[in-house]
Amino acid sequence: MVCLGLVAWMELWPFQQKAVVQSLREASDSQVRLRGFHRTYFPGPGCVIEGVEFYHGTNTATPLITIQTLIIRGSYFGVVTRRVSNITAEGLRISIPPFGSGETFRTTPSKIAIDEIVANGAVLEFALRTPGAAPLTFEIHEAVLRNVGWSGAASYRVKVRNPEPPGEIAAEGKFGVWNVSDPGQTPVSGKYRFDQADLSVYGGIAGTLSSAGKFGGVLKHIDIEGSTDTPDFEVTSGGHKVDLTSQFIAYVDAVHGDTFLKHVDAHFGRTQVVADGSVAKSADGNGNGKTALIDLHAKDGRIEDMLRLFVSSERAPMPGEVSLQAQVEIPPGEQAFLKKVKLRGDFGVDTGSFAPNTQESIDKLSAGARGEKETADPETVLSDLSGQVAIENGTASFANLRFTVPGAHSRMHGSYNLINYKIDLRGQLRVDTKISNTTNGGKAVLLKMIDPFLRKKRDGEVLPVRISGTYAHPSFGLDLHDKAAQKKELPKFLVHRSSPQ
Repeated sequence: MVCLGLVAWMELWPFQQKAVVQSLREASDSQVRLRGFHRTYFPGPGCVIEGVEFYHGTNTATPLITIQTLIIRGSYFGVVTRRVSNITAEGLRISIPPFGSGETFRTTPSKIAIDEIVANGAVLEFALRTPGAAPLTFEIHEAVLRNVGWSGAASYRVKVRNPEPPGEIAAEGKFGVWNVSDPGQTPVSGKYRFDQADLSVYGGIAGTLSSAGKFGGVLKHIDIEGSTDTPDFEVTSGGHKVDLTSQFIAYVDAVHGDTFLKHVDAHFGRTQVVADGSVAKSADGNGNGKTALIDLHAKDGRIEDMLRLFVSSERAPMPGEVSLQAQVEIPPGEQAFLKKVKLRGDFGVDTGSFAPNTQESIDKLSAGARGEKETADPETVLSDLSGQVAIENGTASFANLRFTVPGAHSRMHGSYNLINYKIDLRGQLRVDTKISNTTNGGKAVLLKMIDPFLRKKRDGEVLPVRISGTYAHPSFGLDLHDKAAQKKELPKFLVHRSSPQ
């Protein structure tokens, strides 16, 4: 009877090689290979497995999971209750196939519960669909799961090195129970902190971002609420650092790796920008990587806050209130940020003024346009800007670019290169008096000579003008060869306006 009992005990012993391999096979939906196996009995029953490899589906060349050493520890009471005290995976590496590759996993529910799983120093790789591209790799410094089983949610704690942007993530919460029929409906919740995220990897921008928040839902739809802080954010072409903060509400489709921004409230300087959009694969499924599609809105912001991001001079070229709305597209790829970003939008600057040296010229233009020899109080001679802008390949193209000061109104079109700062703007300038009255001396005599060639209006003259050169050294002048600009009518609301908005 003792011998028969020992034989039955050995056959039912959960830590024998056959039983352990079968459990691993069912849990991973994979074929399992191992290099070595031996059982342990003190201080509790268990086993140590060397060189474990999991092969999923028909792929027998590259293992789905490799583990250098897998240590399983139990208790003699746990043998009866079917509970394992601890599983430690040393040298764990998991290689996930590309999303959309058609690979499926069908795990088999187990009756065994595990008190704790530890996988410190693990590596998680996501293969990309681009041939020859290096996988997206997450270095897992610490990973602990507790109460793992099929009767309730497991708790987790992880510390991970994020690959893009590079930074450290710490998270803890609840996960499961795994939904076998629809994995996307598996519950997940918790809180996170993201530190030391280096934004310079995107090219064209820089800064160290930190973020914290909470999340919950199912894998197909995880609601996230949190905040970010980048105290040294900058557009590298400008070189000015600002404190950029935001609060956001979003959701993530973890099955496909897509993020949808429901509301983002960002602040820098005295400006607030509200955004929504997505960072996801295109709707047609073409291309590789994720495309960011963002709608931006700003009301009663400050134009100097925005301009200072893009100009290298210590002072922004213009202060004033600004309103804008724009659609931004940032496609995937290795191009620098300013080369690949695309933008379409409208903007308006009210009660604005230029920097002192430029404003002085504007004041003189305004006085001359009204036929006055002395400039008015600079506080009352203000510019008014509005128009449409489109940015692509590092160049901003402007349409219906309007500029208004008392006595003069303009409408222009053209471009500004965000990378080399070259300006090419052309259009019309209407003044309330003759152009020769806008100055005196020798210049007035020369301008009187060209008065007959200018288009006459009942209340002034229309001049074809051009602004060229660079941002640091602009050049202003007449453009008598631009026949299209000379013939183009100004809109009625510009013709009849006599003061800035």
